[in-house]
Amino acid sequence: MESLYFLVPCALIFIGLAIKVLFWAINNGQYDNLDTEAHRILFDAEKSAQAQSSTAQDTPDTLPDDKNPPA
Repeated sequence: MESLYFLVPCALIFIGLAIKVLFWAINNGQYDNLDTEAHRILFDAEKSAQAQSSTAQDTPDTLPDDKNPPA
């Protein structure tokens, strides 16, 4: 019974802090755009594949090699 005198106020303080953090996140725009990150995960592979193909076209066919340095 004596532990409840300690645990109940601690729980109320914890709940109060959680609500304060929730309202802070809402006011700072953390929940404004929930769709962009979900779509970014799905379509990230296409963007990286396009980026790799464009950089592959810009680089020469023979790249310097650490194992066989140029003479």
